[in-house]
Amino acid sequence: MRQRLLSEPDRYRGRRRVPTPPRSRYAAVVTTAFVGAGVVALGAGALPDAKAVSPSALADLEKATSTSRDLSDRAEEADRSSRDGERTGLTSTLAEAPDVWRLPLEGYDFTVPYGMRWDKLHPGIDLAAPEGTPYYAVHAGTVTKAGWFGGYGYCVIVEHPDGTESIYGHSSKLLVTEGQEVKAGDELGLVGSTGHSYGSHLHLELHVNGKPTDPIPFLKEKGVDIALQVDDPYADVTAS
Repeated sequence: MRQRLLSEPDRYRGRRRVPTPPRSRYAAVVTTAFVGAGVVALGAGALPDAKAVSPSALADLEKATSTSRDLSDRAEEADRSSRDGERTGLTSTLAEAPDVWRLPLEGYDFTVPYGMRWDKLHPGIDLAAPEGTPYYAVHAGTVTKAGWFGGYGYCVIVEHPDGTESIYGHSSKLLVTEGQEVKAGDELGLVGSTGHSYGSHLHLELHVNGKPTDPIPFLKEKGVDIALQVDDPYADVTAS
């Protein structure tokens, strides 16, 4: 080997040479590579082949998944029903209760009372409201009349379980039919001015034992105040 003269330029000056790893390090790298490949092969071998899985096991798995999904759907539906029931349950229960009495109208002006008027008995009360305003059953019962009724115009008559009748006159439109069962608070028709009427209003009569009765004191005993326009739908709950 020729010895480099001091006068010759050093072609490697300023460069760093990477040392060659010893043979023992080569052996370690190669061994690690083989071991890693073996672990991967063993892991792959440990996984079951899809073709080797029992069809009955797959069927059981699918059935269990379907059952779990069905139970989850049922739970969600029950939860929704529960939330809806919380909002409407009390109102529905009160409306269906046999002792509930309600106002026949909302947002009215009390104009004409029960009593003698122009030398004739005015057998009910008049509640003025805009035409088309819905009016409601004051109590549960059966519709015995839904149609034109002489001076009452389009009229609804509801017979209640105790034999009392409520009469709603001068409707612009009827929303029930004869023979229909109604609850307190159900819509019966729309306020109007049909028949012998001086303007848009609801004429309400109550007949007890077949005779006209002043609706104001009668309904007040039931917790309904016509003058103050309030009723007490919670009377049944607080009394129980």
